[in-house]
This record gives sequence, structure tokens and C-alpha cells, in this order.
Amino acid sequence: MISALGNDTPENLAALQQGKSGISRLPFIESKYSGVLPFGGISPATPELRDQMGVTASGVTRTSLLALHAFREAIADAQLTRQQVSMADTAVIDGTTVGGMCLTDEFYQDATGNGIASPYLSRYDCASVSLFLQSEYGLQGIINTINTACSSSANAILYGARLIRNGLARRAIVGGTDSLSKITINGFNALHILSDEYCLPFDRDRKGLNLGEGAAFLVIEKEEDLRGRKVWAELTGYCNSTDAFHPSSLSAGGDGPALAMSGALQLSGLQPEQIGFINAHGTATGNNDESESRAMIRVFGTVPPFGSTKSGTGHTLGAAGAIEAVYSILSLKEQQMFPQLRFSEPIPETGLRPETTLRPADLQHVMSNSFGFGGNCTSLIFSKS
Repeated sequence: MISALGNDTPENLAALQQGKSGISRLPFIESKYSGVLPFGGISPATPELRDQMGVTASGVTRTSLLALHAFREAIADAQLTRQQVSMADTAVIDGTTVGGMCLTDEFYQDATGNGIASPYLSRYDCASVSLFLQSEYGLQGIINTINTACSSSANAILYGARLIRNGLARRAIVGGTDSLSKITINGFNALHILSDEYCLPFDRDRKGLNLGEGAAFLVIEKEEDLRGRKVWAELTGYCNSTDAFHPSSLSAGGDGPALAMSGALQLSGLQPEQIGFINAHGTATGNNDESESRAMIRVFGTVPPFGSTKSGTGHTLGAAGAIEAVYSILSLKEQQMFPQLRFSEPIPETGLRPETTLRPADLQHVMSNSFGFGGNCTSLIFSKS
């Protein structure tokens, strides 16, 4: 993985344990909001990132470079060979929202210029990240791109698990990636949900979200195929629901989130009281945090400890589900609840307080929530292996 908290999984873990935030005002974002709004950006600019990745092909997007960075770490950790990655029984599923559209400005400039075909044309498709990985590794198995807004990479994980369960793949490399770009920043600003201050998930005084960028991939396999290799966790529950309440809002009562959490619990065979921690979606917008809080109360009654790591990474959109799945797995592996940053006062209507200090815990099962536009809601449950 790679995020504003670090360039690999160990760096992210250290930042979570130390209560660090990766949100800042970054000058390299080409927007009038650079230096004005806070973002969870990753420090290498695109040319530097390209050099680090050793990518020489023209028109490769920042989104794809971040994906390649995380993809390489995932397959190395799983001890997969390039041959195994490229085999027909290996599925690769990517979740993203901006994809190649991060190059909209460059593409527009070319299109209104001298009429020469733009090098960004072939990279503009939402599936450009998956196609780039296919070309890099010679992938022959099932390849797919999921764009369900902020639940995209959570759904990639769910979809990969279903492919394996139904005998359509032996292993699945699943995750997501998104990069900061002018089209994303301006689009979210038009929705009036960007905060000009550091975000405050589940806080009474929250003003909106901070956009972030990053990527994360996980390798999932059947238990009988593990052959003694390191296992981080077991994916025991997952569910997607779509309440279609509004194009960019959740229902006030949290119908979609409640259905997703309940469905994941049902598939896992667990009781609500067995969930030790919830990595909440927690965007710090007025609508999401109250809706998610009401949904957690509906499903759990007494809500287990929870928190939003977006207070440290910003909202990484299509990558959020995979990044926070990794954080949930790290909680299980380290037996720790990671603190949410900057919380002060609870939402009066629900009164819920997230975890704000790092503390040890006997965690057997952790839930990770990812809720997207259009009410596309997904909950995943990871269990200690």
C-alpha cells in the first residue's frame, strides 16, 4: 500500500501507532485550491514517482503509478512469482473512481491544440489502471475494474472472494487506487463538502472531508492453497447493498449502511457483539457521519469501539476500501485499536465517541465500512487467522 501516511505497509503502521496525520497543504496539486485546502497527498510528484517505478511508457497516469507501487508490494509479500501472477487462474480486480480521468486537463489541451493524437487518449478510460497492470504483467486471468464511488475497492475485495468461492479463480489480487487531480478536487468542491480545515470525522463541528490519494492491494486465496506462507487474516464476511436514496447522500436513518453491516454479519455467522472494532467510513461530512452513526446503533445497539482513519489519510475515494481493509487487518495482527485524530465533541443526535488513543485489545473480528455515492454500501469483516 501507499498513502499519505507512508510509502509501504510498515510506514503506514508506524504512522497509525504514533497518531500521525498525513494531511497537509501541498503545492504540487495543479489547482487554484493548492495551498488553500488540506489534502492527504503523497509527496513524490508524478515524474519522480515514474522514475521510482522505472516506467518509461508515455501517458501513464499517476493513478496507475500508485497502483503499480502497491501491486508490487502485495505480490512480493504473498511470495507470488510473475508466472503465478500472469496465470489464467489469477484474477486481478481494481477499484477506482478517477482512473485515467486524472489527465483530463492534459487531454483537453491536446484536443484543442494542433490535432495530433494525444498520448493521454489511451490512458483516459476508467479501466486504464487494470489495462496497465495487464500490460506490465501479461495477465491472462479475469481482469475487472469496479467504479462504485467510495466503495469501489471494498467491492473489488468482495468480488475477488466471490470469484474464488465460485471456482472462477484460484487466487485474486484485489484492491484500488486513486490520485489527486484537478477534476476530482473541483468536482468535490462543487458539492460543497470539502473542508478548509483538517477533517473531524464524527465530530459535532465537522465541516467536510479532506481529499486524499493512495493505493492498496491484497492477495486472497483459498486456505488449502496457502502452503505454509504468512497469513494476515481471514475474510469471513462481506455484503454490498444499494439503497439508491440520493446520488450523493445516504438516507438519514442509514438504511444502506445498516443493510451492508447486517449482511456481512449474516454471511460470517458472527453475532454483533463479536465485532471488536469498526473501521468506520467516517468521511467527516454532515450526512455520512450521522447516517453511519445511526446505522451502527441500529445494527449493534451498543456500538463497539470504532474510528475513522480518514482523519490521517484524507478520503482516498476508490482506494479507501482497500487501504482501510489493510488497516483493519493491521489492527488484528497488532492487536491494537488505532486512534482517530482531532475528535472533540460527539454528534448530539447520536452521542457516539470514536477511539482517540492507541490501546491494546483482544481483537478477533474487525469490520471495515465503505459507503459510496448512490448509496452503494459495502461492509467487510476480517477475522484473526
